[in-house]
Amino acid sequence: MSVDVTSVLLLGVGYLALLFGCGIAVERGWVPVRITRHPAVYTLALGVYASAWAIYGSIELAANAGFGYLAYYLGPAGAFLLAPVLLVPIQRITRTYQLASLADLFAFRFRSRWAGTLVTLVSLLAVLPLLGIQVKTLGEAINTMTHSHMGPEVSLLLCVMIAAFAVFFGARHSHLHARHDTLLAAIAFESIVKLAAMLTLGAVALWGVFEGPQHLQQWLASEGHALQSQTPKLEPAHWRTLLLLFFAAAFLMPHLFHITFAESLSRHTLLQASWTLPLFLLLMALPVPLIWWAAQAQADAPITLPAYAAYVIHSHPWVGALAFVGGLAAASGTMIMISLALSGMVLNHIVLVASPPEARTDLYGWLRWLRRGLIVAVIISGWLFYTGVGHHQALTPLGLAAFVGMAQCLPGMLALLYWPGANRNGMIAGLLAGVFIWLWGLWLPLFVTIPVPTLPFTPLIPPESPLWYQVTLLSLAANIVLLITVSLFSRTSEGEKSASEACSVDAVIRSKRLPLEAATVEDFTTHLAQALGDEAARREVDRALKALHINHQERRPYALRRLRDRIQANLSGLMGPSVARDIVDRYLPYRHDDAPVTDDIHFVESRLEAYRSRLTGLARELDGLRRHHRQTLTHLPVGLCVFGDDSELLMWNQALAELSGISGDSVIGSRRDSLPEPWPTLLGRALESDNAPLYKQPAHLHGRDYFLTLHKADLSGHDSRGGSVVLIEDHSEMKRLEDELVHAARLASIGQLAAGVAHEIGNPITGISSLAQNLRYDTDDPALLETADHIQTLTQRVTKIVNSLVGFAHGGRQSVPLPSEPVDLATISEDALHLIHLARSGEDVTLTHDCPAGIVVRGDAQRLIQVMVNLLSNARDASTPHGHVVISAGVEDATAWWQVRDDGHGIDPSVRDRLFEPFTTTKPAGEGTGLGLSLAYQIITEHQGRIDVASPPPDHSRGTAITLWLPLYQQDDITPHGQDSDC
Repeated sequence: MSVDVTSVLLLGVGYLALLFGCGIAVERGWVPVRITRHPAVYTLALGVYASAWAIYGSIELAANAGFGYLAYYLGPAGAFLLAPVLLVPIQRITRTYQLASLADLFAFRFRSRWAGTLVTLVSLLAVLPLLGIQVKTLGEAINTMTHSHMGPEVSLLLCVMIAAFAVFFGARHSHLHARHDTLLAAIAFESIVKLAAMLTLGAVALWGVFEGPQHLQQWLASEGHALQSQTPKLEPAHWRTLLLLFFAAAFLMPHLFHITFAESLSRHTLLQASWTLPLFLLLMALPVPLIWWAAQAQADAPITLPAYAAYVIHSHPWVGALAFVGGLAAASGTMIMISLALSGMVLNHIVLVASPPEARTDLYGWLRWLRRGLIVAVIISGWLFYTGVGHHQALTPLGLAAFVGMAQCLPGMLALLYWPGANRNGMIAGLLAGVFIWLWGLWLPLFVTIPVPTLPFTPLIPPESPLWYQVTLLSLAANIVLLITVSLFSRTSEGEKSASEACSVDAVIRSKRLPLEAATVEDFTTHLAQALGDEAARREVDRALKALHINHQERRPYALRRLRDRIQANLSGLMGPSVARDIVDRYLPYRHDDAPVTDDIHFVESRLEAYRSRLTGLARELDGLRRHHRQTLTHLPVGLCVFGDDSELLMWNQALAELSGISGDSVIGSRRDSLPEPWPTLLGRALESDNAPLYKQPAHLHGRDYFLTLHKADLSGHDSRGGSVVLIEDHSEMKRLEDELVHAARLASIGQLAAGVAHEIGNPITGISSLAQNLRYDTDDPALLETADHIQTLTQRVTKIVNSLVGFAHGGRQSVPLPSEPVDLATISEDALHLIHLARSGEDVTLTHDCPAGIVVRGDAQRLIQVMVNLLSNARDASTPHGHVVISAGVEDATAWWQVRDDGHGIDPSVRDRLFEPFTTTKPAGEGTGLGLSLAYQIITEHQGRIDVASPPPDHSRGTAITLWLPLYQQDDITPHGQDSDC
């Protein structure tokens, strides 16, 4: 089979153009989101693991190791089957702290920029041979198909197109942690292409070469048996080591780490991939032996390039074209993802560490162009590696060099997840030792021939073992031993301890409650602008505020600490955790006072709530007990709040929220002095007291007066984090009852005094009444007679008032019989007006009589006059100069209403609820006794009526209207003065 170079070039360019078309279709929304965001797309994107090695390297490994090639597929399958205990914890850390690469994770955990830089360099050196494999397979496939030496030139053109695709669709965002839906969909499409190509090639081998499974079985039993017996078999130890290398590569290779954790939709999607990805890899693995056996069956001589056996199984050009497209799909997807992942690592941990960003007007644009340049550089470095080294190496040595190199990060990763005692010193020492052995034993020999030194443990390894096996064991052993030893005998910093808690599988990070130098959100923007520039600082602060649902007016220390953490996490996605941490620590520092540092209880509670569903065993029981105690305090029917030693509010339960009208979510984490009044004063007095209760402290809440009792207790002890708890009891009702009790005792004493006064007044009044009666017989002067009548009327009124006082002194018992006489309200009103006019005060107030005649009620005329006089007197006193008081009456529903309305200043709200209590008055001392309305209420009640008060009256803006409701006198009850009789 031979085709011209132009045809192969057009085939490659055509496929990459189709890939561009797929990306544009997704970018413009021609493909529905439900498809691009489907979990199957994520699984197919993870199929990028099946690089050109899966198309060519697996066949070469099958030729040299038989079924040992399956280790390439079983390793990642095992890693994803362990997703709940291995991959999910890594996903949680990367999503929480915006970590986009393996270097980010190591720099975050070990709190060292050098750790991130070292992992980046190791990744770069380890991935170079893997990149070289992708370009080498393209170049040698072209040479095989065309029988020429144009592979390097054509592959360079294809690399340029692949770099353009990676830049166009992979470097749109400044944040490395931004999800690339278009890129994922394109990689998923490539996985479908290479899977279809492999399955089709396998079908061609099975039915096109062997004419079916039965013929294949016959060939394997005959001439194929001799060929298979010549194939070397892997030793069990070698098999297990290969399995370990591919297991580690599944989540440590930069491109696989990025697509597994930075591009995942959710924890559920990752767990679903734990079985769908092994299924995909199984389908990719099945055709490999079929293709190799078909090539052996077709070849007349030993195959010199077993990796490209797919090109000799059939003479038809479309078979070679199918193999080439499958290889191009595998290589291009791997190169795109490697360039994307490595460019971010190099940018964050080499470029930005060496040259930190300054306040730039276009920080995001500068970072994007740096990433684009690095993407192109990474892909071109793969082509340079191929042209400089790859020509002289087979695929297996290149692949093993890459996989052994990345496996050096495995001890650090496992320590990161499962051993909080590991520190940066141990990790760096172990990694340097393992990398040195790997570089000397496998990587440098790719370039030059160097002698392999004798290491201390070399004699323990069988001498006939392959070099890659020896280097793998020795490098990992040295790595692990130094990691453990140095970590045990060196100091671990506080930052590493905090990060280890965050990275542990059972992590519940305990954030510290430290004050910040920045006191407002605006301070955050101002300080960050010194490092990022005004625009970038404002965008990062707004982005963090939106993620936390915090407004720009927030001033609570707790909320500001969470804002700082979110900004640091976002900057980690933008420029790596090392640079982000340096910027945040420098421009948003904590204020280190002399006060003791304690855990941020509210933050720990929120993390425990989020983590609750994953707790098991004793941890779940303890968490249930914690929740029970928390709910007990929250639902306690007494107000409760907890303060730290720094006066930061840690708890505000529901009863206190209802009493204060302030929700706990809006104030938890704030300082005591930032609470609305009167709480800073009240709680301040309680916290400053010596644990003695503060009884019945007055407080004005919701327009009412409350009386609160506060109890304080200090939270001190061996296991305590310090602080104080304050209980707030509402004793307003108790205070009211106590006041009423005191008032009742005062009324009782006044009642006794009133009885004595009534007795003493009764005798003189009786004498005055007698003299007035005698005066009628001593003169015929009409004026004197009229005066005598007035005196008689007034003495009768005084007598009834005295009788009322006596009744009041005897507990309200009736001192007079129930009223039953017919009384005309118009007449009573005229008499009351006549009496009120005898007083000389208030002559500038107009009194208007507007009662219609004929409204007759059942009552006592003298006592009703007394009521009306009291009401008119109060109305006149309440009116302003030249004011107007109106008396009116009417009938409604067989009941008479009798109203006095003024246009004065109205009734003070503070006395409205106790207006008819004795001795309630708003007049100055000496001008009113406060008994008038109380007696009026008693009289109307005795008349089986009621009193309504409106201040201001309906349809009026000011004034007061007091309406008396009295029963009408029934006409059937009127006794006629004379009746006609037939008798």
